[in-house]
Amino acid sequence: MEYSILFERPVEDESLPEGYYYAHIPALDLCTHGLGIDGAKKAAMELIIAWVEEKKAHGESVPVEKESFYSKIEISDALFSQ
Repeated sequence: MEYSILFERPVEDESLPEGYYYAHIPALDLCTHGLGIDGAKKAAMELIIAWVEEKKAHGESVPVEKESFYSKIEISDALFSQ
């Protein structure tokens, strides 16, 4: 089974050292973080495994990702200025 992960940097949390990335798993609506891409990927894998095991233990279904697409849109900076 494969799930797409979207990595985003930086994690803006003063309790963490610099270099942490967010890892979003859209198909499961999950998010975690880890140090660097590798750390975030490992944290995502651990989270997915724990989440799936919990769902199965309660007899719940687990979403299967069909396809994933990624895009960006640009929003005018003027919208964000005060």
